[in-house]
Amino acid sequence: MPTIARDARRQLLDEHDANPMRMITGDLWERTNAARDECAAFLGAEPSLCAFVNNATYGTALALNSLDLAEGDEIVITDHSYNATTLAVGDAGRRFGAKVVVAPVDLGASAADTVAAVLGRFSERTKLVIVDEVSSATAQRHPIAALTEAVHDVGAPILVDAAHSPGMLRAPLSGVDPDFWVGNMHKWAFAPGGTALFRVSQAWRDRLNPLVVSHFHHNGYPANIEQQGTRDPSTWLAAPVGLTLFERFGETEIQRHNAELAAYGQKVLGAALGVEAGELPDPGQGVSMRIIPLPDRLIPDHQAAMLIRRRIADELATEVAINLWRDRAWLRVSAQIYNSPDEYDRLADRLPAFLAAL
Repeated sequence: MPTIARDARRQLLDEHDANPMRMITGDLWERTNAARDECAAFLGAEPSLCAFVNNATYGTALALNSLDLAEGDEIVITDHSYNATTLAVGDAGRRFGAKVVVAPVDLGASAADTVAAVLGRFSERTKLVIVDEVSSATAQRHPIAALTEAVHDVGAPILVDAAHSPGMLRAPLSGVDPDFWVGNMHKWAFAPGGTALFRVSQAWRDRLNPLVVSHFHHNGYPANIEQQGTRDPSTWLAAPVGLTLFERFGETEIQRHNAELAAYGQKVLGAALGVEAGELPDPGQGVSMRIIPLPDRLIPDHQAAMLIRRRIADELATEVAINLWRDRAWLRVSAQIYNSPDEYDRLADRLPAFLAAL
């Protein structure tokens, strides 16, 4: 979190703690509306269709909770799905007797091939399709506009898991109308943690079932989603402050810097590990994350992957992600405006010996 957003949040916390009742019963919702409107405009969304939620996982749960699932219904996801999303869909399947259907999408798949892979798993019992805009597991960007149109053409709703889109991609909601879309503002858009924007289509706006029923339940959307009396309001109210960095440094310049630096990191790390350039996946335009395949002998389970990641953080002083996808371990690097090429060079110098010692 940048210092300007952190300082804004601290001021809001001080205001809240000095007199919680005054803040909560005063103009809190007018201020929440204003913050939401700014975030929606930044994303290219209609403010009236948006609500603040804690994170993308919460938004996914909200969408699943609003479906009328029955025994034998199906939910289609891809094999790039975020683990929490996969677990949430599996849980809904167990509770309602619905089936989880996985559509394999190859790394580097074209838009047409991606659409074909997803539609190939569609049936008359499909009640929802979930796709990542930018996958956490593989950093792959999927063609959301084409997928939304194709899924609607066959008569199903679509949920876009856009956890990484705000701040990474310019106006990701401009010109698209998925049934459900949720993106974290705290990953690439400099907001405090626990800030995400949920956007719903007009057709679903009044059909959402809140996960928690509280005092504003009869006020309708978005108040019935956002209102929780004991929730810390500072994270959402401070979110627009982080957006001023895009005005200060230039949104195009920030996003170009990040995407180019991530590509550089992938290149030098791939070379250090002996990976041919053709084996380094290109995630798609504007993505500021990249993955590098780790040696074949490193196929850990999720717990081992977490331990290796922690050791890299502690011993090599670098934060990375290690994800398992299609029975292989992948190192994922990211780039933000505070990163520089020498950080990736340093990791490339030290990582081969570290991995050899595992």
